[in-house]
Amino acid sequence: MTAQKKIKQPVGTGRTYRKRVELLRLIDKIKLWPSRKGILHGIRSIEKMGDQARITTHCSKTFVVTNSRNSRAARWLRNKWFKQVCGVCKIPAWKLEKYSATRFKRHYGSALLDKDETSP
Repeated sequence: MTAQKKIKQPVGTGRTYRKRVELLRLIDKIKLWPSRKGILHGIRSIEKMGDQARITTHCSKTFVVTNSRNSRAARWLRNKWFKQVCGVCKIPAWKLEKYSATRFKRHYGSALLDKDETSP
């Protein structure tokens, strides 16, 4: 008899976040940014300035974004819409796998609140 090992998939792989999380909290957690051309960039730094933030990518692009739940970038991140990955940013394969395993649900998951904040 041949002994075949069954490969089990780990239970609970991936993360689950709330669907309507603010953009700055989501970007601060996953460190990815979808450009308007559909290129997925890695984020080097986020400098918060009230309701806006200055984002610097690994390919040295800097821009200012407004915190919004239903912006283009927030929708693209939740739906995982992108055409390709930036070759200059060099996002590692493990990060892309983790991002693809991330789920966004309406009534379940982390709201990405700070430790000193209470849930709304």
